[in-house]
Parts: sequence; structure tokens; C-alpha cells
Amino acid sequence: MKELVIRKGRVEDLDGIAALEQVCFASPWSRESLCRDMTENQMAEYFVAEFDNEVVGYLGIWLVSEEGYINNVAVSPFHRRQHVGSALIETMLEVTQEEGAGAHTLEVRASNEAAKGLYKKFGFNEAALRKGYYEDNGEDAIIMWRY
Repeated sequence: MKELVIRKGRVEDLDGIAALEQVCFASPWSRESLCRDMTENQMAEYFVAEFDNEVVGYLGIWLVSEEGYINNVAVSPFHRRQHVGSALIETMLEVTQEEGAGAHTLEVRASNEAAKGLYKKFGFNEAALRKGYYEDNGEDAIIMWRY
């Protein structure tokens, strides 16, 4: 049986993270943008989920003062509904709270019920709406916060 490993992301994970961006998002970050974020943004932290040394999920967060802004959570379509997203969020919350983050926020597509349910499981609550936030189709984003 394969064991899920959650760990801090490294530059060596860029190819796997960029591949997940392509399959998971309508407007993916480029490999170059991800690389710049990982190597130049001192506020950025990445967490990866691995099965047998293959990156199957990742979470990116920016720690700004005492708040964590989650910019992306992605899980391979072949590994969804296997608690990969939950493991990423749980680990990220533990680590960033130890680092001083007392609140976390994110935006999620209004239509993404599965993601909203996952975030609510970890204490995130819907706080506001960003009308027309997503460039690919103009969908609204729900802003969620966890204190």
C-alpha cells in the first residue's frame, strides 16, 4: 500500500507542481511564476503531498504578518477523495500556526461545493463575495476565513 507523505515543498518539486496547475485550474500559474514565488517570495510556503515520490497535491500559502493567505490547493484528479487535500490543509495549519499565523483566508469558486465543504471541515467560514473574480468565466469567488 502506498503511503501518503506531506512535506514542505522544494524547488525540485516545481515540475510536479506546475503539472498539477495545468490539470487542475482553468487559469494555471506558469512554471516561471511558481518558481519565482518559491525562490523570491519570502512570504511564500509550499506543501506537497506525495505517493511513491510522485507529487499528487500541493498547497501554496503566503504568510503576511499573522495571517496566512492560501493561494492554491491542488490535488491530482486521480487522487481526489483520498484525503490528500485534508492532509495538506491539516499539515499547513499546524505548521503555520506554530509560525504565528492566527488567521487564514482563501478564495474559492462559488460553484465548488466540494472545496467549500473541505474548508468548512477545518473551520473556514464564508465571509464575503468577490463578484466576477475568475477571469476564465467571470465566476464569483467566496472569501473564506478561519480564525
